Amino acid sequence: MREQLAHQAARLMAEGGITDYAFAKRKAAKQLGAEDTQHLPSNDEVEMALRSFRALYQSESHPLVLHKLRQQALATMQLLEPFHPFLTGSVLKGTAGEQSDINLLVYSDDEKAMMMFLLKHNLSFEGGEWSIHLTGRQQTVPSFMLKTETGVPVNIAVLPENARHSGSRKIGKQADMATVKRLLSESVNTE
Repeated sequence: MREQLAHQAARLMAEGGITDYAFAKRKAAKQLGAEDTQHLPSNDEVEMALRSFRALYQSESHPLVLHKLRQQALATMQLLEPFHPFLTGSVLKGTAGEQSDINLLVYSDDEKAMMMFLLKHNLSFEGGEWSIHLTGRQQTVPSFMLKTETGVPVNIAVLPENARHSGSRKIGKQADMATVKRLLSESVNTE
């Protein structure tokens, strides 16, 4: 049942534009008549099922969608270059779809510097907070949400500078601009 739930949640995410793993799992459980289950699949299990679904049913369209999202991510990262941004989330992992947003991380102890930068460049944004696992516990950090010309939301989480070296960054979980450029060139070469 757990595997069926993972595949149903993945289908809902791929076809229905759902980006929230917990919501997709709950909806899948309801659709499969397993609402009372305490054993929902992990996000990693759903992500593996989502990769499989996209490879089987969206092999023509998904690479182009992902390429465009990564291009937009790189353009935003280049704009935010003074803050040395990192790409994270589904756009980096390759599971993002048309309704996905772009998630960036910057390290700074001065969130106002980011806000002033956005204002100086006349960028429309909304302030907010992001819940993130740092230094062994869940913490809330400031964030900004930009709307791009293409309509894709870009979330920028501002992590404290000491988080950069805390060891909580995992290889493969974040990509700098050079890595994103390499991903883009690899996707062009495979087309």
